[in-house]
Amino acid sequence: MFCSKKKSLEVERIVKANDREHNEKFQYADNCIHTSKYNILTFLPINLFEQFQRVANAYFLFLLILQLIPEISSLTWFTTMVPLVLVITMTAVKDATDDYFRHKSDNQVNNRLSEVLIDSKLQNEKWMNVKVGDIVKLENNQFVAADLLLLSSSEPHGLCYIETAELDGETNLKVRHALSVTSELGADISRLAKFDGTVVCEAPNNKLDKFTGVLSWKDSKHSLNNEKIILRGCILRNTSWCFGMVIFAGPDTKLMQNSGKTKFKRTSIDRLMNTLVLWIFGFLVCMGVILAIGNSIWENQVGDQFRTFLFWNEGEKNSVFSGFLTFWSYIIILNTVVPISLYVSMEVIRLGHSYFINWDRKMYYPEKATPAEARTTTLNEELGQIEYIFSDKTGTLTENIMTFKKCSINGKIYGEADDDMGQKTDMTKKNKPVDFAVNPQADRTCQFSDHRLMESIKLGDSKVYEFLRVLALCHTVMSEENSAGQLIYQVQSPDEGALVTAARNLGFIFKSRTSETITIEELGTLVTYQLLAFLDFNNIRKRMSVIVRNPEGQIKLYSKGADTILFEKLHPSNEDLLTLTTDHLSEFAGEGLRTLAIAYRDLDDKYFKEWHKMLEDANALIDERDERVAGLYEEIERDLMLLGATAVEDKLQEGVIETVTNLSLANIKIWVLTGDKQETAINIGYACNMLTDDMNDVFIISGNTAVEVREELRKAKENLFEQNRSFSNGHVVFEKQQLELDSVVEETITGDYALIINGHSLAHALESGIKGDLLELACMCKTVVCCRVTPLQKAQVVELVKKYRNAVTLAIGDGANDVSMIKSAHIGVGISGQEGMQAVLASDYSFAQFRYLQRLLLVHGRWSYFRMCKFLCYFFYKNFAFTLVHFWFGFFCGFSAQTVYDQWFITLFNIVYTSLPVLAMGIFDQDVDDQNSMDYPQLYEPGQLNLLFNKRKFFICMAHGIYTSLALFFIPYGAFYNVAGDDGQHVADYQSFAVTMATSLVIVVSVQEMHDILWPRSASGLLFS
Repeated sequence: MFCSKKKSLEVERIVKANDREHNEKFQYADNCIHTSKYNILTFLPINLFEQFQRVANAYFLFLLILQLIPEISSLTWFTTMVPLVLVITMTAVKDATDDYFRHKSDNQVNNRLSEVLIDSKLQNEKWMNVKVGDIVKLENNQFVAADLLLLSSSEPHGLCYIETAELDGETNLKVRHALSVTSELGADISRLAKFDGTVVCEAPNNKLDKFTGVLSWKDSKHSLNNEKIILRGCILRNTSWCFGMVIFAGPDTKLMQNSGKTKFKRTSIDRLMNTLVLWIFGFLVCMGVILAIGNSIWENQVGDQFRTFLFWNEGEKNSVFSGFLTFWSYIIILNTVVPISLYVSMEVIRLGHSYFINWDRKMYYPEKATPAEARTTTLNEELGQIEYIFSDKTGTLTENIMTFKKCSINGKIYGEADDDMGQKTDMTKKNKPVDFAVNPQADRTCQFSDHRLMESIKLGDSKVYEFLRVLALCHTVMSEENSAGQLIYQVQSPDEGALVTAARNLGFIFKSRTSETITIEELGTLVTYQLLAFLDFNNIRKRMSVIVRNPEGQIKLYSKGADTILFEKLHPSNEDLLTLTTDHLSEFAGEGLRTLAIAYRDLDDKYFKEWHKMLEDANALIDERDERVAGLYEEIERDLMLLGATAVEDKLQEGVIETVTNLSLANIKIWVLTGDKQETAINIGYACNMLTDDMNDVFIISGNTAVEVREELRKAKENLFEQNRSFSNGHVVFEKQQLELDSVVEETITGDYALIINGHSLAHALESGIKGDLLELACMCKTVVCCRVTPLQKAQVVELVKKYRNAVTLAIGDGANDVSMIKSAHIGVGISGQEGMQAVLASDYSFAQFRYLQRLLLVHGRWSYFRMCKFLCYFFYKNFAFTLVHFWFGFFCGFSAQTVYDQWFITLFNIVYTSLPVLAMGIFDQDVDDQNSMDYPQLYEPGQLNLLFNKRKFFICMAHGIYTSLALFFIPYGAFYNVAGDDGQHVADYQSFAVTMATSLVIVVSVQEMHDILWPRSASGLLFS
């Protein structure tokens, strides 16, 4: 059933094209994947092993074995056998059904067809049969079957466009381009079949944004990077066809390397129950020993007088052996302290809570007709104990919709104006939107309300023209026309799309691009620029530049990027404009807008030719290629002339700010884990009020080595402790070496702090011995933002907090890149957004909008935890009261293991006489209504502190039950003791005594339940009135 073979750990991978025999020597994994937990042979043993990991199931199995021994059993075996088999079977059927759907999904994927070049012919092959080294043909809108080296495509110069939503959650298109030597192969099957290049590359890993390798072909070597690779899970877009060579297949692909394993999740109450069952069993053993000793003594001193009537054999008159048998008999009789009906009742209650979530109309999203869904029925009460939330950003907190709001051009802000009182106001609130009707190609969905910018364009302001020219030229956007002849943009990032669309609406329309030219329409005139060089964006450069030659022959470098980086590259003559623009950027950032600085440089023709020759030489290198290219980029991107800055709004989902605020008031910490760049994440943090200007400090960790990261973390902690030194009563707070954190240290921290760390730094922090420093600093901060993180890094962060903070965690996301994180957390929540259903399918709960999270936790989670804790307290109380009557009765029946109740009463006590009241309480009880639960988030904290059901509460319930059992036994016993009727005979026999106790028991525990329900409700009613 497992499709891939085990192989030794790879150091590097060597793949030869079109040579399966050669590649099979290395035993590379084939392209078959499996995400299921079981197969036909392993289902029964693995599932039973998982179920009997629950101590209670093992306990009941042990009791069942005891009941099958006639010499010690006072109860019939079916009283334990039937419910145990029923519970095990129901759970097994549920698990089998879940795994059946996983198998079905795997088979659907593995049996997809792809065109593979075999024996010089294209043949349809199932994905599972694709091998490393095969040449695969992809067509438009087709999923990529494996990690491929792009060889050629239908587009000029071997370009192709892919959608990576399955990998990083982004729906925008990305460009990949083939090597020039392979792009010449085109779609010529004969030439492709003769292609025998050898790729030597990195071993399989989970790094989505990095690939290093070398292609050797025709006595030459060619450097490979991530831009030449198409990963499994991507979709080919806007490209008729392309050919690729399989490098990684099946479980070795980066998508599967980032997929976490399916984990068996238990709630903290389940884990506590395992401990309590062991304690109860120990308590039963103690009671059994006491009664067994009593039996041995009684048999030795008194029992001989009765043996004549009991027809004992001579060999059975040993009092010690009698005590031994009695011990096991009492273990069986007293096992009802934890009856199996407890677990059945818990599952029924959880099922009811799940239906309440599914039926909640306030979590229904009418725009997409999407209700909330509880995809599991075993974790509801854990929703009431969440301490850490790990959230994706794009599509989870935001709608991934960018809007051009404001800009600063040559020291003047467009997008706001002065009102009559001289105060700045938002133009979108004061003026009507600019009418773009005069521009037939304008995007009507975008609005801009400052008419002054249009007036500046009409007046021919050269700085405004150059600013808009940068927006129309410096980007990676691709254009196409739909069937109606309308211009459609395919963008790699939504903010790029917003800027290009803004330029389009203002008269500078990006029309098309090739590998050598960019064509735009400037105020009705088509202008084609020769594209000389493209200096792409990355997380280190934090800027993008293009070098173009305009129709007049001038060479221009246009650049846009993070202001902190671009301002360092400016010519000294920009000092006054720089000061003014910096103030504008601070104002934009204060409004939570995403900002970019805009600049340009005029280049000399001779200087550019010399620079371009050096760039070509650097690109031909294999070793130190990236460093040489980066140095040349730095050299030409200097002495820039500042034009201004843009401000774009990334629209938050409705209710995000209120949700974040309420969850923070509930003492829940929210960490944002996103694949987006640092500036984007920071801006969203400010927009959500996770980050504020009032914070004492914001620590940014961006080291590129483990040493740098360690030093930055050390300095951040020193800074934090230094600021709080005055609050520690003169005592210096020392760094901890251990990962387990002392809460006292956190309590000494006053003020609000935030931590921001990028993916490169996080990788060093997680893989080295400094994760303790990272966790200590992070947990002392109010807000944590992790940027540019891979899917596996998201899961590693969750695991770090789970392991060393012993806290209940929740992960929420909407894309396939969030699946590992969702599986790792105690609770996984999927948002059914724009990026497919992968997150939803892997989640425990799902809904359509982030704002529903507060209702899921503060209402349903809190209610579920409250109800389950109350149910368990009451259940243990009534069963201790019910069972311990047998213990007291043992002292009056010669320790004979005689049951005081009728066997049918023992069987039906939990499933008939007291079942409905306790189930009703566990399913429907409320201490406060849903509105008060939302209005007072602090009510959530008892669940985080585990106050409503813990070991102390258990012992209180146990003591209460013991006290009640004493009263239930000795009051009727005293009432009937030596009492005679008018006729001189006893008024009651054994059966009457038993019925009296049984009736009293049912009445007492029912009245106790009514008290437990009514008293808290009346108290809370008085409080909230």
